[in-house]
Amino acid sequence: MSSTPESRPAATGHSSGSANGSASGLAYGLSAYLLWGVGPLFWRYLRHVPADEILAHRVVWGLLVFSGILLWQGGLAPVAAILRDRRATATMVLSGLLLAVNWGVFVYAIATERLLHASLGYFINPLVSVVLGMVFLGERLRPAQWAAVALAAAGVAQYAAQTSGLPWISLVLAFSFGFYGLLRKTTSVAPVPGSTFECLLLTPLAIAYVVYLTSTSGGDHFFAGASSDRWLLVATGLVSAAPLVCFTNAAKRLRLSTIGFLQYLAPSCQFAIAVFVWNEPFDPATLRSFVFIWSALVVFSTESYLLARALRRKTASG
Repeated sequence: MSSTPESRPAATGHSSGSANGSASGLAYGLSAYLLWGVGPLFWRYLRHVPADEILAHRVVWGLLVFSGILLWQGGLAPVAAILRDRRATATMVLSGLLLAVNWGVFVYAIATERLLHASLGYFINPLVSVVLGMVFLGERLRPAQWAAVALAAAGVAQYAAQTSGLPWISLVLAFSFGFYGLLRKTTSVAPVPGSTFECLLLTPLAIAYVVYLTSTSGGDHFFAGASSDRWLLVATGLVSAAPLVCFTNAAKRLRLSTIGFLQYLAPSCQFAIAVFVWNEPFDPATLRSFVFIWSALVVFSTESYLLARALRRKTASG
């Protein structure tokens, strides 16, 4: 994401069962996905700054914001606990690298006026996650899920056939976040401590890169750039952390099926911004690709909703 959307762990929360809990959960969920959805409007102000420089600052300032949240919640003990667990540490190293790829490519997509491709990637992401669950976790795909995956694959294939090649930004964003979610699903690390640890791992590299840019004449935008650039780069930490905090609160209060439907808000907002605000090219090949993807999501979401409703009825009658 944009921790994108740019950095959203798989929801593991549950419904509180109360009207107040559901209402507040819905408010948190809407806030999270709308913040991820309109986030490109913020990143657009930094489009003159190279994506790798933005990524370095996002890591550093993200670490400070996430650490502050943990201190407010009670301390940094959860981060120390990760360090004592070799398997968790190894997993978080990999997830941190995937997060960096996802963040960097998303910012690059905005800088190069290809937010539409980023939106397509996040529409594909839920289907990629289903396939990864089948391959790595032994989860079985139901017939409707197979149909949805086939439609999505057809959309990507027809785009590649009718244009100059694969929509690599879409695929990198979808698969980097898909594998990121897979890794986070296989560890018991909570979202905020995990994000803090990921930023902690990446911070030495980020600081080294910022120092390198600073030592290069006119090479950085934090010290040598305008004061507005400085404040915007500092704000990248808050922009990364705020939707995640909202999401974790939503996940505790809402059903997973509700979270599943809300997740389409972010790429929908990104699509609207790309087409109607920034007037990115929306040629027939791209339109057909989106039609395939949207059809896949209709099949996928409808089947998931009907299955969840059937399970609730079975539980209530039993």
